[in-house]
Order: sequence, then C-alpha cells, then structure tokens
Amino acid sequence: MSRVAKKPITLPKGVEVSVANGTVTVKGPKGTLTTHELPGVSFQQENGVLNIVLADGADDKFGGTARAIVANMVQGVASGFEKKLELVGVGYRAQLAGKSVNLSLGFSHPVVFDAPEGITIEVPTQTEILIKGSDKQLVGQVAAKIRAFRSPEPYKGKGVRYAGETIILKEAKKA
Repeated sequence: MSRVAKKPITLPKGVEVSVANGTVTVKGPKGTLTTHELPGVSFQQENGVLNIVLADGADDKFGGTARAIVANMVQGVASGFEKKLELVGVGYRAQLAGKSVNLSLGFSHPVVFDAPEGITIEVPTQTEILIKGSDKQLVGQVAAKIRAFRSPEPYKGKGVRYAGETIILKEAKKA
C-alpha cells in the first residue's frame, strides 16, 4: 500500500462520513459532498479516524487516490477552499452583480460569468476575485474558467492570474 493510503484521515468535530451502496458521503458545517468508491478500496471508521482498507489481492493503485479525494472532501466540508485571482492591466476590473461577475478585460463587451451551485464569488477590490466553496475540484475549475477569459500574456503580463503566480516575461523585439 502506498504511503499516502496508509496515512489516516482525522475527522474534525461536526464532520460525519458514511459509506453505503458504493458511495462515500461526507457531511459537515459547510455542506455535503459525495463520491463513488474506487474498486478494491473500502473505508473503516473508528474513534474519529478514517482508515483506508484494501481488499485482499486487490491492486493498490487506487488507495492513495481514494485517500486524497476523501481527505479533500473532509477538509472542504469542515473549512472550505478558496482561490484568489488578480486582474493585471489598465482598465481590467471586476464587479459583482448578484451571483455573477462582470469582467472588463479589454474586450469591446463585458464578460459575464455566472457562479455555479456551491460556489461563492467575492470581489474585495476591483482587481481581486475570491472564489470559495467546499469542493476543491469545482473551486479550481471555476478559477481556471475565469482565468481563461484573458490569460496572462508573456510580454507585459496583462491578464487574469492566480494570486502569487509569476509570469516569465519575454524580451521585446529589438530593432
């Protein structure tokens, strides 16, 4: 069994895990997440700790993946995940309008992005976007979709970037 699969998952207070009919359901203060069980992998819960158990003779290739997915679900329903985006460029702005974000990204029209169910979007300043949710994959996917509207270009670095992302700038053409 892999090192990741051997590591137990500690369940914080208020988080419940149930396994039934091939699905794993995690309930907590931030919501409920479900996923399907991977082949040959089962879960054993005792004293607030969740352990991964592999079936006899089963391939252990899914053990670490199953542990990582369930650990992310536990963290998501307990504390949640967030991604921060920055808008870099003259006139690049974001405004919140209900559950959608209006983005001015240098196009002739504003770009409107509607937040999917389970995701909350905040705009603390005109050049920052905070994406929050309990599903790690969905938070990352929403952040990637917003970034894809105007990804950073390599000459001036203008565009939508993740907070802390460094863009390697190319040298301008010389005469």
